[in-house]
Amino acid sequence: MTSAGDRGTSRGEAELVAAASMYYHQDMKMDAIGRRLHVSRSTVSRMLKQARDGGLVEIILRPSPTRSSSLSRELADAYGVETYVVPVSGLATEAERLTQVAVFTARLVMQWMDSDMIMGVAWGTTIAAVAGQLGKKATLGSTIVQLNGAANTRTSGALYAESLLSQFALCFDAEIQLFPVPAFFDYAETREAMWRERSTRRVLELQHRADIALFSVGALAGAVPSHVYTAGYLEQEDFALLRREGVVGDVCTVFLREDGTYSDLVLNERATGPTPAQLQVIPRRLCAAAGDAKAKPIRAALQAGVATHLVVDERTAKRMIDG
Repeated sequence: MTSAGDRGTSRGEAELVAAASMYYHQDMKMDAIGRRLHVSRSTVSRMLKQARDGGLVEIILRPSPTRSSSLSRELADAYGVETYVVPVSGLATEAERLTQVAVFTARLVMQWMDSDMIMGVAWGTTIAAVAGQLGKKATLGSTIVQLNGAANTRTSGALYAESLLSQFALCFDAEIQLFPVPAFFDYAETREAMWRERSTRRVLELQHRADIALFSVGALAGAVPSHVYTAGYLEQEDFALLRREGVVGDVCTVFLREDGTYSDLVLNERATGPTPAQLQVIPRRLCAAAGDAKAKPIRAALQAGVATHLVVDERTAKRMIDG
């Protein structure tokens, strides 16, 4: 944990820094801090939260020095990615594991994102959880761009995508660039024609210039279902085709086999998300995932070279290594 020094002249901000310094640096209890500042314990708690949310306090999470650390090294050596394995209780539910991964990922993104940067965000259950853990870090001239289309035959997807991206934009005082296309076109020819349109090319170019890409992997099944498989994006014949072709999951709605191959899959001809090859032009590519069903899709994604950084919970990491 690090706290800011002189970030302003207001008395309120100075008190926040003082409270944070006593709590984090001096290990003082909230009651003692309250007596020192002549406020109640509940007020101290609110001050500490305000300091975290306002960026006066930055909490850096590190992998456990025990099993999590060794798992991080094994995955990093196996796949050539910087890996953060988040410790979780053996009794934790998959929803709780997802929350822990989301907390760590949100802190990492807040460290990386800065002024005049572009971050590409792919919608999904995990990234929605990450958005819910964001604090506040004001930047200038930054942009959040949607990486994959969100519309399907039941909904435009606009409210879902805009709501998700808005949480990131509010965190960083950033502009939003939505990608108003379907998640999957009905025909590959339609996508090819749409990709020639200047309005579409402008968004694709913005994605191409991103400094950070944030995404998860989708799994065909699991205790915490992946949004793309539960929200009307695929028909029953699509699921049958995916199983016949050996698909284990997706990244940015581009489907992958267990060995990371994807280019000859029929449904990918209609998908609107960036392919692994297209993602690779982005310098920092952060994949966050949790849950037993995610082990195979994560391995497939790493085989495809989609990520430079991985955040995963301890139990999922162990399942990835054990096979």
